[in-house]
Amino acid sequence: MTITFIGHGYVGLVTAAIFADLGNTVWVIGHTKEKVENLKKGILPIYEPGLEEIVKRNVLAKRLLFTLDYEKAIPTSQVVFIAVGTPPKPTGEADLSVVFEVAKKLSSHLDGYTVVITKSTVPVGTNRKVEEIVKKGKPVKAIVDVASVPEFLREGQAIGDTQHPDRIVIGSDSEKAKQTLKELHAPIDGKLILTTLETAEMIKYAANSFLATKISFANAISKLSEVTGANGPDVLQAIGLDSRIGPKFLNAGAGYGGSCFPKDVKALIAIAKGYGYDFTLLRDVEEINKQAMEDIVSKVKKQTGNVKGKTIGVLGLSFKPDTDDMRDAPSITVIKKLTGLGAKVQAFDPIAMDNAKKIIKGITLTKNAIDAAKDADCLVVMTEWNEFRQLDLKKIKDVMKSPVIIDGRNVYDPKNARELGFSYVGVGQ
Repeated sequence: MTITFIGHGYVGLVTAAIFADLGNTVWVIGHTKEKVENLKKGILPIYEPGLEEIVKRNVLAKRLLFTLDYEKAIPTSQVVFIAVGTPPKPTGEADLSVVFEVAKKLSSHLDGYTVVITKSTVPVGTNRKVEEIVKKGKPVKAIVDVASVPEFLREGQAIGDTQHPDRIVIGSDSEKAKQTLKELHAPIDGKLILTTLETAEMIKYAANSFLATKISFANAISKLSEVTGANGPDVLQAIGLDSRIGPKFLNAGAGYGGSCFPKDVKALIAIAKGYGYDFTLLRDVEEINKQAMEDIVSKVKKQTGNVKGKTIGVLGLSFKPDTDDMRDAPSITVIKKLTGLGAKVQAFDPIAMDNAKKIIKGITLTKNAIDAAKDADCLVVMTEWNEFRQLDLKKIKDVMKSPVIIDGRNVYDPKNARELGFSYVGVGQ
């Protein structure tokens, strides 16, 4: 098939690259000339393991094409994906302005039969509005159906999640659209869920909000374990072995962040409010997440005394490992609170440094983990990058002013760290 993606962020670029790798002709429409020209050369605007190789291979094969022009891509495409951002408004509601803007823009270029799909995460009812827009703006002879196909990829594991998803959700009123999309997704394994537009829209928000709830539950249990003398990691490991619960997303830490969980939780709260339902459970999920970040700062203060004038080393800045994404990263909140208290912060991240320096001001970004620890009164682990897991802790201790570790991701073995002479504080321990 010939298909088009409007948007080249994590979702659009990864999914476009995979469909091109399966033999389709895939257009990707961007709105920034510099980024489009870079993509034509195989220079990516994001970091995702394995993606650069796939993009370059398919650009060379002329299956993956980048353009600014709707008129080049849309008329020849049987399927058009809208994969643009839906950031939160101050109220928590999703900002759908770009979704509606591109729907209007693409509609006039439709030719023959086309399925227009919203890949972006959008509230219930959005696809109905998209349908109104494209049908109003399309040429008379063009035939269009609308569908919702939400994404479930994880940054850092996006290639595998796109190639081997747990499920493929296709929501549409049209049997022809469903059949077209079944054919497009045929080479991709994963349980197929055929449903309505509204159900598909709700599935995405429900999935992300439930995962955020598991994380906040883990942090709440860890907090309670700390004050009762129980060992939080053992508690969470034990309950995760229950097949009804499962171990995934049941790890305590410094809180969740990223492009999905914070905004999708806010959006679902706002959606519920719009229908007269107070989603108190998710409001508590948000509050527990904020508290998880506050607890890291409290632990630093407790271990160092007066934070003012102290040097705090930070390992990890991205919201999770294997990505350079800084959106709503817990490190931002923790570092800003520490610098606000007068601390000097020096930090290292293997990938996210360029993005971090645009967001976090007034800190020193170091060349490596050792430099982040040098002369520090305390070392804080904020992201569980693999390269941090087997650091030479003896060498780390030798360069620190005071051997204190606040392990916000429970990366290190407490007993080993303490035997080396560290004052070690994890989460839930």
